[in-house]
Amino acid sequence: MNKRQVGSEYETRAAQYMQGQGMEILERNYRCRQGEVDIIAREEGYLLFVEVKYRKDLQKGYPAEAVTLAKQKRIRQAARYYLYEHHMPEEIPVRFDVAAILGEELQYIRNAF
Repeated sequence: MNKRQVGSEYETRAAQYMQGQGMEILERNYRCRQGEVDIIAREEGYLLFVEVKYRKDLQKGYPAEAVTLAKQKRIRQAARYYLYEHHMPEEIPVRFDVAAILGEELQYIRNAF
């Protein structure tokens, strides 16, 4: 399996976890010039922009550590464009979460940044 296939597999796992927690998945792999968001969902009035990070082990560090400030900025820019593109009000509450998967263990971090 190539990296994209592995990433897609773990994004599916994260989406299934989120649905099991009552979150509604709106989009996966949203792309625009500003950046990319792995999962866009809705929960209790919040619009969620979720980054999924997977590591098979700790050799390259914890998965959540890979969501650098630069990556966070690109996700925020993509989120801003998503709101604009979908004619959503600026006042809509948004949240930036991370689904960090280490081996087979999934840690879902709300309000990650």
